[in-house]
Amino acid sequence: MRNNGADARHHRLIYLLSVAQRRLQRWMAARPESEVTPAQAGLLFILGKQDGVLMGEAGAALDMGPAGISGLVDRTEAAKLIERRADREDGRAWRIFLTPKGRTALAQAKAGAAEINAALTDGFTAAEIDIVARWLTSIQDKFPRPSDDKAFRRIEGANP
Repeated sequence: MRNNGADARHHRLIYLLSVAQRRLQRWMAARPESEVTPAQAGLLFILGKQDGVLMGEAGAALDMGPAGISGLVDRTEAAKLIERRADREDGRAWRIFLTPKGRTALAQAKAGAAEINAALTDGFTAAEIDIVARWLTSIQDKFPRPSDDKAFRRIEGANP
């Protein structure tokens, strides 16, 4: 089923998505029980699934470039939530690991995420949330990161 372009135009999807993202990020960061930023929580979630990932792998999972993941790791390490260790096979690469404090913060972040997800889905059916999730996921395919696909350059009008 295709969406009628005229109908979609009235939804102001770009504006609504942008405002929703900013409000949610601000609300999560302002929670008094939140010891970590939303970005730090994302990093902790990744390490909770696979402790000791390479920084580049964590950056890719969070859709961040090298400078962004480097700064996030610096801040998260300064908060004593993670530690970085040189990779045994490649001395130029760094792996990141949860600390005991990071494991506690991860458990708190998981509980907070469950609460937020419950609030986000309140009033919607599972089928409606499936559609929203599918739509949000499709954005990643339609608008890839610049390093992911040459299509980005075509979208931006740059030369291949």
